[in-house]
Amino acid sequence: MTEPKISFAGRVSLAFGSFFAILGNAELAAGVRRLRNGETFDAPVSAPVATQPAPVAAPVAPAPAPVAAAASAIEEASPQSAMQLLGLLQRNARFVDFVEEDIAGYADADIGAAARLVHEGCRATLREHFTIRPVRTEAEGSRVTIAEGFDATAIRLTGNVVGAAPFNGTVSHRGWRVEDVKLPRLVKSHDAKIIAPAEVEL
Repeated sequence: MTEPKISFAGRVSLAFGSFFAILGNAELAAGVRRLRNGETFDAPVSAPVATQPAPVAAPVAPAPAPVAAAASAIEEASPQSAMQLLGLLQRNARFVDFVEEDIAGYADADIGAAARLVHEGCRATLREHFTIRPVRTEAEGSRVTIAEGFDATAIRLTGNVVGAAPFNGTVSHRGWRVEDVKLPRLVKSHDAKIIAPAEVEL
């Protein structure tokens, strides 16, 4: 069944919501990366059961116990930093207010006007607390050669990917890399879970 198209407003809400869902969930982030790389999630197929008895092997010396593979080092993201960034986006751009608002009853023009204000606040917040540079310096649309041994986390090949490097292609997106982070320090008494206090007008 064909999925219905998502409106512009729905895509904006989905994009913002997905950003923080991926930021706070390492397993979800890994799954999204596998999907973007074109991998599938097929269930493993069980090996068929043999119908004939296996021949008796000659006795051999016992094999040495396998050496356990070292577990990959996985650094857990700090929830404090994620909540702090969410609080900054809420304070400067009313980001959470916008995402949590039920926009089904609003016209696209009204949502677009609100999205412009959210965009300006989010952009100012990112520029104040992060130094972000493009991964590739070439302009989008430029022809480039990707040499052997390239960093697959910084460059994602799309389209007809066959053979081995070097690859010749066109830059469709320059990518983004965070070079510096300048988040404010939190005092111990501050509850980072409160990203926006309730307001009571007297």
